[in-house]
Amino acid sequence: MTAKEPRLEIEYCTQCRWLLRAGWTAQELLTTFTTELGEVALIPGTGGVFDVRLDGETLWSRKAQDGFPDLAALKQLVRDRIAPDRDLGHTDRHRKAADPATAD
Repeated sequence: MTAKEPRLEIEYCTQCRWLLRAGWTAQELLTTFTTELGEVALIPGTGGVFDVRLDGETLWSRKAQDGFPDLAALKQLVRDRIAPDRDLGHTDRHRKAADPATAD
């Protein structure tokens, strides 16, 4: 059996009990990108890790970005790589309204 692409990985800390957060993040991304994502993997880790990778590229690292990702921002990062022309609806409109530099 071969992996389907693109592959999104969420590595989470088992010591911190972040499985539910990782599962919820995966569910939200799978719900948004129903046909664009080939696979989503939850990877147990330790040491406070919460990293989101797409085909090996780190999109979010809790340690590097000093916190968990805002889900709307994470969806935009994923969209920008796998479906750049796709409109995320209210997620895009909410971000534009919050940032006057991107308002129409």
